[in-house]
Amino acid sequence: MTSLHTPLRLHRFSLSGHAHRVHLALGLMELPYELVDVDLRKGEHKTPEFLRMHPFGQVPVLVDGDTTVFDSNAILVYLATRYDAEDRRWLPRDPLAQARVQAWLSVAAGQIAFGPAAARLVTLFGRKLDADELIARSHALLEVMDKHLATQPFLAIDTPTIADIAGYSYIWAAPEGNVDLAAYPAVRAWLARIEALPGFVPFVRSPVGLAA
Repeated sequence: MTSLHTPLRLHRFSLSGHAHRVHLALGLMELPYELVDVDLRKGEHKTPEFLRMHPFGQVPVLVDGDTTVFDSNAILVYLATRYDAEDRRWLPRDPLAQARVQAWLSVAAGQIAFGPAAARLVTLFGRKLDADELIARSHALLEVMDKHLATQPFLAIDTPTIADIAGYSYIWAAPEGNVDLAAYPAVRAWLARIEALPGFVPFVRSPVGLAA
C-alpha cells in the first residue's frame, strides 16, 4: 500500500450515508485521514470555497494533497486504485470482477439512492417525497439483494470490495426511513460481516425527526 506523508481530508456531513461510505473506506483501508465537518444547515456546502471543490455543492469531498475528488463512488474508486494498487483487494484487477463491482456501484447510485436513502430523507430531513413509494422501492431492492447474498458472502465477489462499502451505509440505515430489515436475513448477515472487518467505522445512529 502506498504510504501517505499527510493525512487525507474528508469533507463530510456526519449523517450523510454518501460521506460515511468514504469514511468507512478510509477505515477499512487503514489510511490516515482528517475529518472536516460541513454544516449543511448553514449552507457551508454552497459557499464559493466549497463549490471550487465540488461544483454541485454536495458532500463528500476528498482532498489528497493537491488532488480533489468529489462523488462518493468516484472517491471509492480513487482510493482503491491509488492506495490499494498492490493486492487489489478492494477493486480487483480481473475484468469480470471489476464489472461486478461496477454493477453494484451503479446499484448504490440508483436503486439504493432512490430507495432506502430517499426514504430516510423523508423521516430525518422532512423531504416532501412519496414515502410509501420509496419504501416499496426499498423492499423490492432488498428482496433482490437478499436472494443474491444468500448465495455468496459479499456483493461482487467472495471477498469485500468497494461495492460492499458503497452499499453498506444506506442499507444499514434503512430502518431510519421506516424500511424494516427483519425479512432479509442474508442482508443482515452481510451487514454483520462488514461490521466485523478490521478498521470498520460505524455510521451515526440518527435521531428521527431531525428536520423538526
